[in-house]
Amino acid sequence: MTSWADGPLVGFDTETTGVDVGGDRIVTAAVVRRAGGRTLARTWLIDPGVEIPDGAAAIHGITTEHARAHGRPPAAALEEIADALSGALLRGEPVVAYNASFDLTLLDAELRRHGLRTLPERLARDVRVVVDPLVLDRWLDTYRPGKRRLGDLCAHYGVATGALHSADDDVVATLDVLAAICARHPGLRRAVPERLHDAQARAHRRWAEGFNAWRAGQGLTGPGAELEWPVRTDVLSTDAPSTVAAPVGAAPATPAQVPTTQVPTTALPVPA
Repeated sequence: MTSWADGPLVGFDTETTGVDVGGDRIVTAAVVRRAGGRTLARTWLIDPGVEIPDGAAAIHGITTEHARAHGRPPAAALEEIADALSGALLRGEPVVAYNASFDLTLLDAELRRHGLRTLPERLARDVRVVVDPLVLDRWLDTYRPGKRRLGDLCAHYGVATGALHSADDDVVATLDVLAAICARHPGLRRAVPERLHDAQARAHRRWAEGFNAWRAGQGLTGPGAELEWPVRTDVLSTDAPSTVAAPVGAAPATPAQVPTTQVPTTALPVPA
């Protein structure tokens, strides 16, 4: 029986000026289509029009000077990225992104900033189907201790990595991690893509609520995890880039002691 997991799948990743989805900018992006055993990558280098903080450049290797000398104007590149993703979704090809709510929300803000149509506007509906290996891993292996960065999941699932923190290598690693998760949890392969999308949204919300409850119990202040997935609708694009030099695209890791609700594999949505 054929499965959505056999492709075509379209991976997406960005490297950015920081971690503020409303204020930071895309520096590089990759859209990678995997189908029939073939992997085709398309990449973009963008001049974001703002300084790239040293902390961000240290992660992805793109300095302000390099982006200004070799990068494309943002509007033209963003239009192509949005067309590639919306085209895939309209063809019924799932978009695969690690920590999707970061990359897709930041893309949404960038499109608004440059007066371009967002993905929902291009699709005339919400953004779906999206598959997020981070959400799946938290859902299916809730109580595993340790961090859940892309490199951590590659190690856990035995996926070989290239130079992580280049957008195209990150996408290939993400697709490989998804394949490994599906091999370990065969129920995923039988899932109806639309139902799997909705199940991930619910699983992410449960994780975020548990994470935020843990933060409150620890007396921690400041913003916690956002409840929406895969695109936040509460973010307005700004012209003020972040100066935060945190790992670009990083998601907060759930501490091992955080009480979250585990959803058994048998609860995965499968065709009727």
